[in-house]
Amino acid sequence: MIRTPTICAAVAVCTFFAIESRSRETTDADSPGAELCAATAGSPTAPQKYSDRRPAAMLRMNAKDHGIVLRYGDGPGKCDMLGARDVWVFEADGTYYMHYDAAGPKGWLCSLAVSKDLVTWKKKGPILDFGKPGQDDSKCACYGVTYYDGKRWHMFYLGTPNTSRPPNRIPSFPYLTMKAKAKSPAGPWIKQKDIVPFRTKPNTYYSITASPGQVIKNGDEYLQFFSSTTRKPGNRCVQRTLGIARTRNLDGPWTVDPEPVVPIEEQIENSAIYFEKSNKTWFLFTNHIGIDRGEYTDAVWVYWSKDLNKWDPKNKAIVLDGQNCTWSKKCIGLPSVVQVGKRLALFYDAPGGNSTSHMKRHVGLAWLDLPLSPPEKGADKDANQKKAPDKGNP
Repeated sequence: MIRTPTICAAVAVCTFFAIESRSRETTDADSPGAELCAATAGSPTAPQKYSDRRPAAMLRMNAKDHGIVLRYGDGPGKCDMLGARDVWVFEADGTYYMHYDAAGPKGWLCSLAVSKDLVTWKKKGPILDFGKPGQDDSKCACYGVTYYDGKRWHMFYLGTPNTSRPPNRIPSFPYLTMKAKAKSPAGPWIKQKDIVPFRTKPNTYYSITASPGQVIKNGDEYLQFFSSTTRKPGNRCVQRTLGIARTRNLDGPWTVDPEPVVPIEEQIENSAIYFEKSNKTWFLFTNHIGIDRGEYTDAVWVYWSKDLNKWDPKNKAIVLDGQNCTWSKKCIGLPSVVQVGKRLALFYDAPGGNSTSHMKRHVGLAWLDLPLSPPEKGADKDANQKKAPDKGNP
């Protein structure tokens, strides 16, 4: 969601426009100077290199790109006239549901599209509305992450009272986690204003943002892998990572772990998690933020672990970037994953071409063959040997 990120000026000043992941209005790569530093990104012997020396992924687990499956601009009531991005895709009773941030004439709202094949989507329009003036979601109610407890549907969505100027109205810090509920995956969604899952906290790794992420049930508790942002003294840019919040009651408060999942220097945000039963490994897909003259999301990364509570920052790989995306060569937005038979569908957003703009984004689809296994050092991992079909059922 850089909604992402914040922008870092080359001369040392970080300007906050907040999200996608949110600092949203970063430099557009169509203009001079917005090139990604790492032209040689990708191979184990030639990793990405960034101007501020932020960590790079040394391995690849290449997804096979299908291309664009949902284009912005034709949503009901012009709801996505300025862009479609930040997706959350899930399945219920044979139907696939896509929550996406629709950038419309009044701002960004979580909107719904449905599909039977993951390729052809029917847009339904916004499923959340703006909060009242003074409320935490008064300017933005977007990125709706869902969890079904067997009886009803829970949504954790991103709210903020701040945005950039019209017409783009890009969500700005702070990014806050808010709650809604529904009896059906299609809604209607009812906001639960009295529930505050967790909030930002001064002098922590989540001092600036604490926005929603995937919820996993682990034993008798729920874990939410949320996005966090802070800023270390002396750093030009903010630092982003993931944290774990815990609860035994989805309608109650959450307790945030004192340390993040991986160090704040990793510069990642947003989470989508898949468990590979064959090797008992968790795969955490996330969005990486790169930097040249400005920051923007440059890749989908994956981390792997046998233990949901312990993650080694060295165990990571690039899944999708400008090297294997067929239509967007610099900027790749946040991931969402869904298992479909013997393949894993990976959804993402991007502006296309050499752009890094937060606006006028489409939603793309890529594929990974199952079972997943961590890539081996010394050789690229192409997890999809067969090319995904361009049309028809996945």
